[in-house]
Formats: sequence, C-alpha cells, structure tokens
Amino acid sequence: MLPGAFDQERSLDQADFGAGMPAARTVTPDGDVILLMSGESAAARAAAHAQDDDLTAVIEITDVAPVSVPHRIRGRAWLAGWLTPVRGDDRAACAALLAERRPVGELLGLHGRPSFVMLRLEVGEISVDDLWGAEHVDPGELAAAEPDPTVIHETELLQHLAHRDRIADLCALLGPREGAGTTAVPLALDRLGLRVRFTGGGSSIDARFDFPAPVRDVCELRRAMHALFAAAAGTP
Repeated sequence: MLPGAFDQERSLDQADFGAGMPAARTVTPDGDVILLMSGESAAARAAAHAQDDDLTAVIEITDVAPVSVPHRIRGRAWLAGWLTPVRGDDRAACAALLAERRPVGELLGLHGRPSFVMLRLEVGEISVDDLWGAEHVDPGELAAAEPDPTVIHETELLQHLAHRDRIADLCALLGPREGAGTTAVPLALDRLGLRVRFTGGGSSIDARFDFPAPVRDVCELRRAMHALFAAAAGTP
C-alpha cells in the first residue's frame, strides 16, 4: 500500500499523464507498467532526478464510451506505485514488448535517439470505479490478466450498433422493468456480454446482456451477438 500516494502525486499525474500522454504503454508479465514518454516530460525528468530514491506516482486512466451517450465516462482506474527509468539489460526486453503490443518504436526514435525514454511503474495499489462499482484490485490480478479479445473490435461494433434501430429490440429481454425508455444506446462490449443504456421519460437504466459463454475471438463474438438479437426477436 502507498499511504497518501493518490493525493501527494496528483500534481505529477496531471502535469504529464494528462497534458502529455505516454506515446505507448504496456504491462509486463510481472504486472509492471512500461511507459514510453518524451524525455522532456515531467515524469521523465522527475524519475531521472530521483536516481535510486523511491519516486511515487499515480497513473489515472479514464474509460470513455466511443458512442454519443449522456455520461460517457464508463470508469476510472488509478494505479499507484514507484516510478523508475528502465535501465540496462531491461531496456531491450521492454522495447521488444512495447514494439510487439504498440508498434511505434521506430517512428519515435526508440532505437538510438534520446528524445523518448522508457519508464517503469512498479504497481503497489490499484483502485477502480466503473460501471460495476468501486473496489480495490490486487496488483497480482493485473499481472495475471489477459487482454480481452473484443477490445480491438469494441469501438467499431458499438458505433455500428448505435446507428441501428435493432438495438432497441433488446428491451424485450428486460421483462417488466420500470424506467426502460424508448432510446437505446450500446454502452460497452466485452468478452462476457453487451451493456446498453435505455433512456426515456426523464430516466435511464443500464442493462447488461450476458453471452452464454465468454467469447474467445471475433467469430465467437459474431455468433454471440446473433444469438442475443435472435433471443430479443423471439426466434430460435
């Protein structure tokens, strides 16, 4: 735990991670967060100045729905820990990991030019406040987590569904529920299901439609979505 880290390091977070976003980021198998930052950024300068001293920092992540809907922020997460430059033999491994997951290294001069630096956040505390509620997350869960296979398709699919009248058909699956309105907007999609916001009459509700089983790829996602809309239409 990092007592007070969320408040004490807010200035570092807002000065750099808000105004100067990381050019690329990824998570190591050990759960550390690797950030590719401008060498002139506040975070890079602070980490270099700290040398071997402990420098606590907080990354704030905001998840915004990629569709037009009231209250678009779906959640926030705060990762608090110790920030250090990536040095020595670790540089090659971290650069390879960034290039594999976020292939921007060549464009940003990661190989040979000093304009960008890699920083490591050793995560000690995680707090999440999202559509499912607020809670603390064990850093070990971050290390063990696998990327959701739907993440690269979510924006395209939600925007496609938002322009189709058929999304309102899912209201039939809610049963007798107060507050279900006439306007339906898809809000979130993951391997477990689809979340839709229904609005009307001055109120709104968020409804979660679970898939029969977690999807593992885009083919299973298409089948799960087809089954969901077939159920709403009352067809086999």
